[in-house]
Amino acid sequence: MAGTFNIAVVAQSGRLSYETLLLLASLRHSDPGFKGQVFVCIPEAGELWRRDPGVTDPAILELFQHYGGTVLPFRNKHFGSTYPHGNKIECLTALPKDEPFLFLDSDTLVTGALSKAKIDFKRPTASMNRGPSWPKPDLYHADYADIWGALYARFGLDFASSLDERFGPDDWQRYLYFNAGWFLGPCPVAFGTRFAEYAVEVRDHTPYELVSQSLDPWLDQIVLPLVVHSFGGGRPEGDAARLDGELTRHWRALPLLHAAGDTATVDLMREVASFNKLKKVLRSYKPFKDQIWRGDGEKVRALFPGGIDRMSERIVRNRIKAAGLWAR
Repeated sequence: MAGTFNIAVVAQSGRLSYETLLLLASLRHSDPGFKGQVFVCIPEAGELWRRDPGVTDPAILELFQHYGGTVLPFRNKHFGSTYPHGNKIECLTALPKDEPFLFLDSDTLVTGALSKAKIDFKRPTASMNRGPSWPKPDLYHADYADIWGALYARFGLDFASSLDERFGPDDWQRYLYFNAGWFLGPCPVAFGTRFAEYAVEVRDHTPYELVSQSLDPWLDQIVLPLVVHSFGGGRPEGDAARLDGELTRHWRALPLLHAAGDTATVDLMREVASFNKLKKVLRSYKPFKDQIWRGDGEKVRALFPGGIDRMSERIVRNRIKAAGLWAR
């Protein structure tokens, strides 16, 4: 049913804490009727961290609470400084068991009413806002089918049923692959436990077919489709598909949002960031100050007067960097 799920986001000291504030504020702005809990998951200091990843700024912590966020500490058992992306895997088991969940990356804006979306949380799924980032098949070693097939075989999963047969064997879109910017399911504890199990296995006992492939930073996105498939899930359907753009926007870096975002989304971000209490804190983070208030964001938009259709992200990034306007 709509509106009866929890949201989880990972925050750490530095950039992620400011991004999380923007996410929370956009949720309350775009969906004031949201009734679920919003968990701000913060890793605790421990032997897997070179320095304390926790959020200690009282102004930030106060705003988490102001926007309805519940701080939820969790301890890393498998990942830490060497692979901070693992936080989105390990935080899940700290969430309430058997309660539907939606995980969102901190660099996300809520742009629509999530509470009104009719999402089937019994069927896990994740973001399709992705490209051919992994794997990179080696002509002399393994192709797409070899690589993905080896992963499904490692965990005893049915490979054939995961394929999108509208695409041929040499097309990356044939294979189940997600962006880990959002994913959802019926129970975060079960999902997180299996997510960690699969990720550790691939990291520590990498299948032969993957020896020429990079696992960092892709490990979470390599394993996510396997976990989704293992629970009977797959590509997003119905209102779940609206999470890619209509209900949420995974912006990743403010210069990219200014370059690629439609006017309504950029205006929403600026309106949310302008709330007095929030503005004071966000302005203390230089990339936000420069992009939102100093005018660098508008300069980025001016670099792409015709939009960025058919431009590769590499070209977009390079143009922004050449103008001295990159920030994150």
